[in-house]
Amino acid sequence: MPKFFYTAKNASGQTSTGTLEAKNEQFLGSLLKVRGMALVNTRLITPGVKKKFKVNFIFGGVPVVQKIFFLQNLQVMVKTGFSLSHALDTLAKQTEHKGFKKIIESISHDVESGTTLSISMGKYPKIFPELFTNMIAAGEVSGKLDEVLYRLTIQIKKDHQLVAKVKGALTYPVIVISAMIVLGVVMMTVVIPKLMTVFTQTGGTLPLPTRILIGISNFFQHYIFFLIPAIIGLAILFRWVIHTPKGRHIWHGLLLRTPIFGPIIKKINLARFTRNLSSLLKTDIPIVQTFQIISRTIGNVIFRESLEKTANELKKGSSIASILALHPHLYPPIVTQMISVGEQSGTLDTISEEVAKFYEEEVDQVTSNLTSILEPILILLLGGGVGGIVVAVILPIYSLTDQIN
Repeated sequence: MPKFFYTAKNASGQTSTGTLEAKNEQFLGSLLKVRGMALVNTRLITPGVKKKFKVNFIFGGVPVVQKIFFLQNLQVMVKTGFSLSHALDTLAKQTEHKGFKKIIESISHDVESGTTLSISMGKYPKIFPELFTNMIAAGEVSGKLDEVLYRLTIQIKKDHQLVAKVKGALTYPVIVISAMIVLGVVMMTVVIPKLMTVFTQTGGTLPLPTRILIGISNFFQHYIFFLIPAIIGLAILFRWVIHTPKGRHIWHGLLLRTPIFGPIIKKINLARFTRNLSSLLKTDIPIVQTFQIISRTIGNVIFRESLEKTANELKKGSSIASILALHPHLYPPIVTQMISVGEQSGTLDTISEEVAKFYEEEVDQVTSNLTSILEPILILLLGGGVGGIVVAVILPIYSLTDQIN
């Protein structure tokens, strides 16, 4: 029997979601009616949907910029009075990305056939995650779809900016380290052996730094063809390990404890958590479901598990601030105290947005200074490596000069 994911409302207007097996959508509506709920929208969960999804993705993933363009323009067109199907059809024609174009055309066809936008988008969860579809469903029910699309546009822009800033800050260090590795391998396999041939022919005992350098050079010369596959193999093994549940948990925990990058990762996750919380609170989605959705949008496993625990504890009637305070290594006092104020004053959505802005500015400031922080470390490493090679090369020259004299 087909399984459906549904969104429904009870007599008091509270929204809930879940999955049920039913012959069709009409039968699903009847089942929910017996339970005292009215069906808002539904999505069929079948292997056929996954197959369609895979066919559409022979063109690869959709760039974030394309999704921003789509949401931003859809919001403007809906706000100015375009019908949803007309807006989607127009955007499909304007989209250059082949895979995304086909997806928008499919969504447009579904909407024109009477399917809601949230259900149509739900067929492509890797493009439109649960956060998107739930917020859009809430916007459809409340009649404020343009406002929800605007908030989603801001949301994806902020996420994209955070990631772009970190990547931009890491570009320089990665280039320098890569150049150092390549230069070091060339020195050890080509340059140093030629120099050392001259020194070894002179006879006598070479200085310790020179012998160490010769040993390293010989190792690279003899084992370079074994070393490269070994490094590739270790990289593949590492990638496999961190994709296992336990390995990912350990790796994400270690990342949070690293001296320079740990605080950045923590601030990015806090910014994303509070931004998502603010966006979802502005809809009619229940608070427990809000935290369940947010937990699935957070990349770091440690943060994700804490939010899943928060969702479970909220069912028991605990306050958000008191639950988050149980994880002080993840949520600093400023976060828990401001959330507590928001809960008491009924302005949690506004305060969460302010906290998000605070951490986004923090990430911006830290990433701007990241290059200046890493530059001295890179200079020390580069200077130490070059200095060691210079000492190892010059010492035999001085010894040779003394012997001649």
